[in-house]
Amino acid sequence: MAFAGRSNVGKSSLVNALTGRRSLARASGQPGRTRQLNFFDLGGRLTLVDMPGYGYAQAGKAVKADWQGLMFDYLRGRPSLRRVLLLMDARIEVKEADRAVMDLLDRAAVTYQLVLTKTDAVKPEPLAAKLAEMAALARRHPAAHPQVLSTSSETGAGIEELRAAIAELADP
Repeated sequence: MAFAGRSNVGKSSLVNALTGRRSLARASGQPGRTRQLNFFDLGGRLTLVDMPGYGYAQAGKAVKADWQGLMFDYLRGRPSLRRVLLLMDARIEVKEADRAVMDLLDRAAVTYQLVLTKTDAVKPEPLAAKLAEMAALARRHPAAHPQVLSTSSETGAGIEELRAAIAELADP
């Protein structure tokens, strides 16, 4: 199970919330702090991979290209990868970089699922509209899982649902 998303979308915070450990994955307020693939073994049943973010990061273009190359090399041709969780910030519109990653995952036939993060910062009505928008977006992509999940690492909203979705994919 790999966590992908734009820089500062909350990948590390979500790993920490899912595992119930505040400092397992290093979370930072500064975009682009995750610069390598970080693997978290969950008792031999499943491995979570916290990937470097794409899009904005306070780093040079060559460094960002290296991070993104590392991420995409990892994703391609990996049959043991059950699903990529593609995290999207509920407060921000879908960017061209997000669409490019979705297209790449479609072409590579890598199953992915959209997960909204930071939903505690969005009022219920706009959040419902954002979920509908994301569900419509997922339906337009052949490798996308149809269910969009909504989470907040701050409040714990949606964490149990995401744990359940991940548990379904774990080895028995």
